[in-house]
Amino acid sequence: MTLIASHALALTSGTVLHNIGASLREAFFMFWDTLWALILGFALSGVVQAFVPREALRAKLGDHRPAAVARASAVGTLSSSCSYAASAMAKSLFAKGADFVTSMIFMFASTNLVVELGIVLVVLIGWQFVVAEYVGGIIMIVLLALLGGIFLTGRLVTAARAKLDADHDRGPGHVHSTGHEQGAHDHGTGGDQAQPWRTAVRTKSGWADAATYTIADLTMLRREMIIGFLAAGVLAVTVPTAFWHAFFISGHGIWTSIENAVVGPFIALISFVCSIGNVPLAAALWKGGISFGGVVSFIFADLIALPLVLIYRKFYGGRLALRMLAVFWAVMAAAGLVTELIFKAAGLVPTSRPGQIVPEHLTWNYTTVLNIIFLLVFAVLYYAYRKRNELGGSDSYAIDPVCGMAVEKAAAPRQSATEDGTRWFCSDRCCERFESTRSTTTPTR
Repeated sequence: MTLIASHALALTSGTVLHNIGASLREAFFMFWDTLWALILGFALSGVVQAFVPREALRAKLGDHRPAAVARASAVGTLSSSCSYAASAMAKSLFAKGADFVTSMIFMFASTNLVVELGIVLVVLIGWQFVVAEYVGGIIMIVLLALLGGIFLTGRLVTAARAKLDADHDRGPGHVHSTGHEQGAHDHGTGGDQAQPWRTAVRTKSGWADAATYTIADLTMLRREMIIGFLAAGVLAVTVPTAFWHAFFISGHGIWTSIENAVVGPFIALISFVCSIGNVPLAAALWKGGISFGGVVSFIFADLIALPLVLIYRKFYGGRLALRMLAVFWAVMAAAGLVTELIFKAAGLVPTSRPGQIVPEHLTWNYTTVLNIIFLLVFAVLYYAYRKRNELGGSDSYAIDPVCGMAVEKAAAPRQSATEDGTRWFCSDRCCERFESTRSTTTPTR
């Protein structure tokens, strides 16, 4: 019996090690397959943030009528944000005086309608999902404006604004009455704010700012991307197709579409992965058998990952946070379902699923060539980022020492005075982590 047990243990250990190796390999090849797209997407996002002014749009978000909804969507689309950054920015806009629903619409747009997400989607899953992301994103924003106008107004919102005012009164780092609370992770337009984009685009300083925003975005999202690729690799290797077929029902017509669209956000809620890190997971779910609308609703649902729900609770209070979770979930599921029905009617839903998400080994193909080209582009961007002061980059923003984001100094919601000077932060979360680290590392006297 001892010999049999030892043999079984050896087989189990060998299987575990094999699965770990296969998961890491799958994660690496997902990353390799999308590397050029990631660099291109973040570079384009950096250019948009450096050269497209949006302060005039941002100042007109006082209600959730169609014009304000359109402005909030446009500003969000122009702002490359991770989910945590988007939540901080939405809170900042609300504290400044923007309508609550419109602030949430900005948050949705800044994570779901950005260019880098679409580029990675087309590489990993297909162009249909890119179109669905933008079509469904518009549907989701319209639904949020309608449902939010009913369920995200009234006394709970008034109490949430009063809570933010009280937080401001208790803490010197919270500033919102003078306009300092409207920035969060929104990167503004750097030092070229007063210049027309046609002038700024011809300056070294403008491109130094664009490079800074690009590197800062990559720095901000590195954790989400690493977790997303690793989790997708584990799911693709270790979770059998039978499990997904049991979890996401199939073969029941419209009921399958409804169930998958509702369950998709639940996976996002418990996965702790948000922003662009959701895309590799979405590829694994699509391979596993979830419906088209289920994948779309899962991608939309990065804003209800459990850590973010806890942040909403801290910002706005527990009751409003629960109502936000319910409304967001309903809106995301409904948008995924409606998008699937539209695409089915148009014959655009893919009829086959990939047997594997990525190739089994490196080959000399267009992906390799593009990766080499864009790694060189990244090297140039990184050089411009490192030399931004010499190139005349703007000094109106600072790098958040916790998450690495570029933050407008005038719009930073938190700042902290240290022996080395003032540090600016994108959100309460980063400032508190910084202060906590300082308190544990500073020697007592």
